[in-house]
Amino acid sequence: MRKRIAIIGGGIAGLAAAVRSRDLTPAAEIVVYERNTALGGKLHTGDLGGLPVERGAESFLNSGPDGAESAAVALARRLGLGDALVHPAARPAALAFGGRLAPIPGGTLVGVPGDLSALDGVAAPADGADVDSGRPLLAPGEDVAVGALVRERYGPEVVDRLVDPMLGGVYAGRADRLSLRVTMPQLAHTAETEHTLAGAVRAAQSRSRRVPGRPVFAAVEGGMSRFVAAAAAASGARMMLGETVRELSRTPRGRWLLTLGPAPAPRTEEADAVILAVPAKPAARLLGRAEELEYASVALAAMALPPGTELPELSGFLVPPGEGTLVKAATFFTTKWPHLAVAGGPVIVRASLGRAGEEERLHLDDASLLAIAHRELGELLGVPLPAPVESWVQRWGGGLPQYAPGHADRVARLRAGLPEGLALAGAAFDGVGIPVCVASGERAADDVSKYLEGIR
Repeated sequence: MRKRIAIIGGGIAGLAAAVRSRDLTPAAEIVVYERNTALGGKLHTGDLGGLPVERGAESFLNSGPDGAESAAVALARRLGLGDALVHPAARPAALAFGGRLAPIPGGTLVGVPGDLSALDGVAAPADGADVDSGRPLLAPGEDVAVGALVRERYGPEVVDRLVDPMLGGVYAGRADRLSLRVTMPQLAHTAETEHTLAGAVRAAQSRSRRVPGRPVFAAVEGGMSRFVAAAAAASGARMMLGETVRELSRTPRGRWLLTLGPAPAPRTEEADAVILAVPAKPAARLLGRAEELEYASVALAAMALPPGTELPELSGFLVPPGEGTLVKAATFFTTKWPHLAVAGGPVIVRASLGRAGEEERLHLDDASLLAIAHRELGELLGVPLPAPVESWVQRWGGGLPQYAPGHADRVARLRAGLPEGLALAGAAFDGVGIPVCVASGERAADDVSKYLEGIR
């Protein structure tokens, strides 16, 4: 009998799960249920000034910690997009301090320095910082907030002026509330043996194998929506768009029963195995559990500035929370991505707005958000920007998970208690970033495939 795999969630984790499921169980019927009318989740390419500009994630890591290709690059090659991979120009990024741009110090791990003498005046470590206490920083398996560890070892300025903006650029969160073990797993591991934070950073960096000459980041020419479409096609799955799965239960025969549609007129479908690749709230509802994960809301304001607009020779900049701006980061798209730089074409700048706990600051209309972003960008750069010839705002309400300390242990316990034939995938469980989500979806497909082999 042909097996049916139900994948709830059509973001990149769910699509990666669908592709891997197709590779592992070619004869299976694979159905992807997506509550929105489009696939891809936060991978979505828009148009601005005639150029493809991302309305969500713009790139992915090119390599994994082991030096091999990242899961995202491997999936792109599996989808026939290897020749479409593009890389950013070798431009540095900066930190913005009141109209001044300061280079981000080298040798940091997501902003955590491995050498306190190389901070270049960006932040001053506390007196007597990082003294060897004669014991490891963390007990085996212990998890703490990034900010708590860095403040204790280096002092508040390093957190506020360096670590916070770096983490904010990725998670829109604050270092004092984010899990070390989720956001920096390599550092959490080395902190179990090293006696100083600088030593732990250097040890983590030495274990991360970098291939000389290989770019750090990659993207897909034509945009992330091309990546999404290729994954959907390769999966051969039946895509059920605009379909919310409201309940998940077990039938007397051991299959899974999915309840779909509006509450007044529900309908059901069955599956032999289910992969949940949705955010924490819908996942908790389907699992009958309380939601334990908070999310931050952000908005992106993209502007096409007139051709010839001069910008610093940077890929962009990050803004420490202490600056008080709504803008937390900016990317100079047509500087960072050479394939987007067109002679006589617009200069594209994309600003990221909002941080965890600041959702009310985003409760403005698009025109107001654009006006604030445009003004603050000029103030942060120290020179007013010309009026954009075209612009848009993309809102991601509740878009970025905020992993509190202990998150990894909570997810491990959750997975250990799942019934057979049910797997979890995605950012709600395993972390943000396209490679992490792809790998999470593929592991879920592996688990489901093993289960299906046992019930043949």
